[in-house]
Amino acid sequence: MHPEIRRIQDLLSGQGYIADRTIATSVYLSIALRKPLLIEGAAGVGKTEVAKVMARALGTDLIRLQCYEGLDATTALYEWNYQRQLLHIRLSEGGTQTMAEREAEIFSEAFLLKRPLLDAITRMQAPVLLVDEIDRADEEFEAFLLEVLSDFQVSIPEIGTIAATTIPHVVLTSNRTRELGDALRRRCLYLWIDYPTFEKELEIVRRKVPAVNGHLAEQIGAFMQMIRRIRLEKTPGVAETLDWSAALMALHRDHLDRAAVEETLGVLFKHQDDATTVRTQWLDQILEGLGALEQEGRPWNQDVVTRAAERLHARR
Repeated sequence: MHPEIRRIQDLLSGQGYIADRTIATSVYLSIALRKPLLIEGAAGVGKTEVAKVMARALGTDLIRLQCYEGLDATTALYEWNYQRQLLHIRLSEGGTQTMAEREAEIFSEAFLLKRPLLDAITRMQAPVLLVDEIDRADEEFEAFLLEVLSDFQVSIPEIGTIAATTIPHVVLTSNRTRELGDALRRRCLYLWIDYPTFEKELEIVRRKVPAVNGHLAEQIGAFMQMIRRIRLEKTPGVAETLDWSAALMALHRDHLDRAAVEETLGVLFKHQDDATTVRTQWLDQILEGLGALEQEGRPWNQDVVTRAAERLHARR
């Protein structure tokens, strides 16, 4: 492994993020080449967390632009501080300034409220700019963002062009609710984050919920591998795994049984139909699958858990 990739992996690990080689390589190349990193994958697999730990590892600020339908360039770039402008106008009434001089004064950077994009390119130290869920924004905003990422400068009619003081480290995330344009994709490096393997998820649980005992952690990891093979409205991700682990600890559970799972279905599943499907159609079989794994002995690994999941679905 390239020593810089190993260093990035260690830096992310030091911030509590379990990064495999593919993730560490993508982060390293994004930093080294100063190219935006587009991360796609299902909700809850840790896309946003990459940008957060990247900022902490680099010792810089994280600036987050949360995208939504209807987001426009002005909201993402800047706004004028109208209240301060009005106050300044009132205080300067009766002065000797001309109208043009007053206008130039109130439409200066002193009265400018920087929003995430403008803030990111005018920092003295390069921040990490997180453009979260870009797929939720309109195609028009995507085209505008592409222009900003190409030149790292913006034009403000009252002031003129503001060029980047530093080039930020840019991370874009997408849940693929709509397909992004080819132009934006070509501008970025690309990373797909899938649901973790049994071993990786087990390590994440042990790292993030250290109070969980080893037996329960393995049961949780195997349970999640089996659950993700079921067609659901909203498949639970790593975020739900960690919440569930913490919930089981709060209830002083040291192993999975029907009562423990039924009590905490609302932590794992955010749609009533999903909770009902699992409780009525799958829960007993999954628990039987965990029991079969217990008889095989330890340590469990991805292959062992996969075979158990395949046996479970073959019986349907």
